[in-house]
Amino acid sequence: MRAEKLSISLTSEPVALIEAYRAAHSIKSRSRVIKLALCRLREEDLESAYRKASAEAGLEWDVTTGDGLADEAW
Repeated sequence: MRAEKLSISLTSEPVALIEAYRAAHSIKSRSRVIKLALCRLREEDLESAYRKASAEAGLEWDVTTGDGLADEAW
């Protein structure tokens, strides 16, 4: 995957957090720390979306839990 270079400005507090995390987890670059953080943000958004979808489906979804391959003879 081709990387795109970005330039960001941060105060000393988030820079210190990035550096501390990088050192504590033996990560080679600040970019990798930021990439990991962005992946976690995406995971949180997906988890939230799945929870919302599950809540919206409610009991109507429960009737389908028995559907699927369990009844198939393989």
